[in-house]
Amino acid sequence: MWWTYALLSALFAALTAVFAKVGLKGTDSDLATAIRTVVILFISWGIVFFKGSFTAIGSLSRQNILFLVVSGIATGLSWIFYFKALQLGEVSQVAPVDKLSVALAIVLSVLFLGEVLTWKSIVGASLVIVGTLILIL
Repeated sequence: MWWTYALLSALFAALTAVFAKVGLKGTDSDLATAIRTVVILFISWGIVFFKGSFTAIGSLSRQNILFLVVSGIATGLSWIFYFKALQLGEVSQVAPVDKLSVALAIVLSVLFLGEVLTWKSIVGASLVIVGTLILIL
């Protein structure tokens, strides 16, 4: 089932780029990011309350909270830079560069999480890098 969610994520990420490019026209990219963040805030908390997941907040450890906060900071910075890049560049250039995160995530997962680096992941990450270079050059 994870791949269904991953495909939906990819679809909505693609839509994000296109909609954001249109929404950024004549607007400050930081303001646009802030507006997007408020929308996501309401949707996320709405889902949490609808599912009744809010009660699990007390079971979070300090480590859970710390790394979720750090992840949130990384997400925020990613969005800020992504919107600035979209404001200045073409979606067809910005989106592929942004997807270099796939190769970077593989490397970071090996370095920090101890995940096993396989030939398949090496080839896949390499193809992502080569594909990105082909699309932006």
